[in-house]
Amino acid sequence: MTPDLESWRSPGLPTALADLLRGHRLAAGLTQAELASRAGVGVRTVRDLERGRASRPQRTTVELLAGALGLVDPARSAFLAAARGPVPAPRTAPPAQPAAGTEPPAGTTVALPPPVTLVGRERDVAELVGMLTADSALRLVSLVGLTGVGKTALALAVAHAVADRHPGGVAGVLIGTGSDSADVLAASLAVFGVARLPELAAHLDGRPALLIMDAVERAPDPVAETVRRLTGAAPSLRVLVTGRHPVGLPGERVRPVAPLDVPPTDGAGLADYPAVALFTARLAQVRREPPAPDELPALAALVRRVGGLPLAIELMAARARILDLNELLDRYGDRVLDLATSSGAAERPGWDPAEPVGPDGGRAAVAETLRDAVATSYRLLAPHERTALRRLAAYGNRWSVEMAEEMLADDGDTDGTVVVDPVPLLDRLLELGLLSVRGTGPFRFRLLDAVRDFAAEQAAGAGEWTVIRRRHAEVLTRLVIRTAPDLVGVRLTAAAHRLDEVSGDISSALAHAAVDDPHTALRLAAGLARWWRFRGRDVAGRQCLRRLLADPRTAGADPVLRAWASVGVARLAAEHGAGAEEISTARTALAAFREAGDVIGEGEARTVLCALLIGIGAHDEARGQAETVLTLAARTGRTRDMAVAQNNLSWHEIRVGDLAAARRRLAAVDRLATQCADRRLRALAQANLAEVSRLEGRYADAVEQGRRVLRALDGLGDPGHRRRVLGTVGLALAQDGRAAEAAEVLTQLRPPGSPVHRTDGLHGRDPVPGARGGDPADGVYALIQGNLALHGGDRHLAAEWFAAAADVSVDGQDRRDVVEALVGLAASTGDPAVLERLDEACRGSGVRLLPQEDGLLYALVAARRAAP
Repeated sequence: MTPDLESWRSPGLPTALADLLRGHRLAAGLTQAELASRAGVGVRTVRDLERGRASRPQRTTVELLAGALGLVDPARSAFLAAARGPVPAPRTAPPAQPAAGTEPPAGTTVALPPPVTLVGRERDVAELVGMLTADSALRLVSLVGLTGVGKTALALAVAHAVADRHPGGVAGVLIGTGSDSADVLAASLAVFGVARLPELAAHLDGRPALLIMDAVERAPDPVAETVRRLTGAAPSLRVLVTGRHPVGLPGERVRPVAPLDVPPTDGAGLADYPAVALFTARLAQVRREPPAPDELPALAALVRRVGGLPLAIELMAARARILDLNELLDRYGDRVLDLATSSGAAERPGWDPAEPVGPDGGRAAVAETLRDAVATSYRLLAPHERTALRRLAAYGNRWSVEMAEEMLADDGDTDGTVVVDPVPLLDRLLELGLLSVRGTGPFRFRLLDAVRDFAAEQAAGAGEWTVIRRRHAEVLTRLVIRTAPDLVGVRLTAAAHRLDEVSGDISSALAHAAVDDPHTALRLAAGLARWWRFRGRDVAGRQCLRRLLADPRTAGADPVLRAWASVGVARLAAEHGAGAEEISTARTALAAFREAGDVIGEGEARTVLCALLIGIGAHDEARGQAETVLTLAARTGRTRDMAVAQNNLSWHEIRVGDLAAARRRLAAVDRLATQCADRRLRALAQANLAEVSRLEGRYADAVEQGRRVLRALDGLGDPGHRRRVLGTVGLALAQDGRAAEAAEVLTQLRPPGSPVHRTDGLHGRDPVPGARGGDPADGVYALIQGNLALHGGDRHLAAEWFAAAADVSVDGQDRRDVVEALVGLAASTGDPAVLERLDEACRGSGVRLLPQEDGLLYALVAARRAAP
């Protein structure tokens, strides 16, 4: 057998042209095939030149290569001169040996191939350099990872970085398939200029030296035996190996090489992510134009789709020679495993050019596709490890150890009882480069995208995928059910963030279960209602719950579960002005809770019903529901429910114009919310207090209080309430005559499709929209504009805005806004018909005019009587 084993060249070999050609090509970021295509020569010619096999290349060939590389003097002259130089000695000639009895000169090192420019590996290089220089006892470091992740390029960069601190020499060998221990040992000794193991210690004479061994998985046992013998004979020698798995020797430091960081789904800070930087760098080699703005979302999606794997990024970017990035995503986004080099092989900078490698400087797939590369690592797993990997492939995003435990539970378990300790398994997947671990939070584990796709294919082929997806939905449902009670009170922010971390898996689990297991889907969706509300997903969430409740397959579900889902529907409907449509839904849920004796559910249903009844003007019944909730909560000692009831009752005090009573109730809310450490409820109480201050005419206080609440809500979510508080601040600013500040609020409140208004000369510049309906914030927006116009003296424009505000169909507390809009309209026009409409609105809503509103209307009537 002839071993496929090549050493890095020592300084004694005259290979100037080969070195220059390879160095210039790598600096230009070209593969051998790409350089040959540019120069119009055969790829075999380039390979032979880089291997030193073409001893006397034709001048025309060399000039074509120089032109393709873009060389200019003096680099071009040096390149041509190297081609005309003396014939190199045979590549098989051994390096010169020191004369017997002589010491090698101090500082002698073995030449390194040119380094490859790395992207996003600065931290990795720094950590490895520290590892190899700070720990004198460390003898073996293994870089492990999936094919194409960039292990070889990283090892080469580290070798250059530590060369000056290893005066005994830095050298490397490439392990060939089928090499035995004698082959590996002979090559390792030869790169240091010795022939026998006892000579190595004498040659190094205690000086630190570093040996790089690449692709050790090709001959794992011979490599392990050689490393053991080398480090035993020469204590000053360190070994850095790269491979798909560790060597397995005592004292080995295993360093998994992770793919490059990819941007989040929102694409924020796109240019800061190494995966994007590598893609754009390679894109520049195949087309002149940088990514256009409309291609950036596709760029982010592509690098996420390939999981930041450098080889996959390289291969994907190469296809942009013909396709734009949106076309590339459409055509190859779901075919990542089929990515392959155009020739089925690429090159390994610094190694034998005939050896397949990755164009990014990492080792490329020996196989033709990423699927083949992943399959090679998959075959290293034991059968039970393969089964576990197939199950974990159901997770599309990051997951925790606990989630892994539940996915790996025994098939006979239905409660998630753990029968498999996932820690050894996860450690095994990590050391093989199949698993990524990022961060320190619980959700820090993730399968590489190509690995997940491959494992899912294997599961589908084995007929397991449907069962695995069902298990995945059950795991996510249990997680949501455990988290849902924390979506109120002091734990709200942390709980919402916990669900944010797995939002992608929640969506996929819900979509699958809705078809395959609607009962599980209903349980999952019922627990998500509050989270959907806080994250502004009320419309989609309500539609999902309604579909599941209407599914005939859930008709026999637990009545209490259906009641919770119905409460979720009603709560979400109230967020987007559709509460009136779900009053019967809330009443049905209330009846089910009462029949089941579920006091907690009854309180929730009554609270939601209270808000919906206000929206249709059933104020007395709404107040009765809130008072019943307060009684239930006091009887059961539920402090937070008492605070919620008091907060709801404070609106009824505002409705009847008793602002002092409203302040007393809000003070009680603040006290109770403090007792149960509910920051969000405190913020809402303070938001209502800001509204009371505005209605009292204390505009500066209202603005200050409202802005304080906005800062609190920024960290708590709940976009619906945030918009309402913005409206309070904007109205107080407009009524106080602070036009420029009110205009800033308008930019945040502007309804979709509204034209951009101006901040200079505000009044008369922003066209009045028609009555929009559907968004309660539209009425507040129009109210602010009306007050700005009124303060600016433009009564005609003010009347248009107040009319628009009064015509908006609203729910909830905005009923008070309708009355306020009609007061403004009456003050702007003096139309008796408006006064009649105002009287009718007050009778229908139970809203009583405040003293300053009565005063404004009285002044209007007096002015009309005084008019000639």
